[in-house]
Amino acid sequence: MRTYKDWNWLDAADRGASVALGNFDGVHLGHQAVIAHAAKVPAPLGILTFEPHPRQFFNPSAPPFRLMNSEARAHRLEKLGVERLYELPFDVRLASMEADRFVQEVLVDGLGVAHVTVGGDFCFGAGRKGTVGTLRAAGERHGFGVTVADIVRFEGLDISSTNIRVALSEGRPRDAQKMLGHWHRIEGEIVHGEKRGRELGYPTANMGVEGLHLPKLGVYAVKVDVLTGPQAGSYQGAASLGVRPMFGENLPNFETFLFDFRGDLYGQHLSVALVDYLRPEMKFDGLPALMTQMAADCERAKEILARTP
Repeated sequence: MRTYKDWNWLDAADRGASVALGNFDGVHLGHQAVIAHAAKVPAPLGILTFEPHPRQFFNPSAPPFRLMNSEARAHRLEKLGVERLYELPFDVRLASMEADRFVQEVLVDGLGVAHVTVGGDFCFGAGRKGTVGTLRAAGERHGFGVTVADIVRFEGLDISSTNIRVALSEGRPRDAQKMLGHWHRIEGEIVHGEKRGRELGYPTANMGVEGLHLPKLGVYAVKVDVLTGPQAGSYQGAASLGVRPMFGENLPNFETFLFDFRGDLYGQHLSVALVDYLRPEMKFDGLPALMTQMAADCERAKEILARTP
């Protein structure tokens, strides 16, 4: 998959894609339906999305809401067979661009799209004044096709990033998985922590969660993909997402202990899938009680993962 950060000056070979257009936060089943429609067109399959998420641009002080960072989104899209990722910088220029100008400058002059597919609730352009009707009319004028995908539902609810956030906030990663069509993952580079886990016999891989919607704090059974480095591969483990009340800290941190793993992961990239919620954060009377609980958490996680496809 090739990634493009601008719509200007594309070579002829990089134009003419069938693009699915949207933010694709989570790349859930609704998003996948949009992408599947785009894939039916006899043209290279592309995604047209934005970074940062427009919601971040317009309200930077709002609580973190994203299900995925851009790295995780790109990995998921590549697994779906996307050939071209047009990840455009969402800035003042794009935010103020009227719908008709966006069509002309970005879709037609820039990307030379063959086809555009969107969800049924899609809006675009300054003030979100552009609708699916606007897009269809523009396609007729400029000669590109337009498909509008139906909203996908799950147990009476629209599949949406909002409803997935609710499931994660309530400690229901399996319900989130049913709406996502894949496990919810936290991805990123391993950074140095306080190394307390190593001292306790449970060395952990520490990852930042800045800018992401936080699932329910606590301990999870997880599946882990080491994406880079000599020990790249798939593992199982237990992870703690929280503020570490035992040590009086209050900044969210994500720490993963990989079962049956030996090695140094600093600087490598991990993708950690939340499979099951084991328990909430707890404050213990001392280190022996904490270590006993950690051992129990790992055993329970192993049992759960052993019977999870």
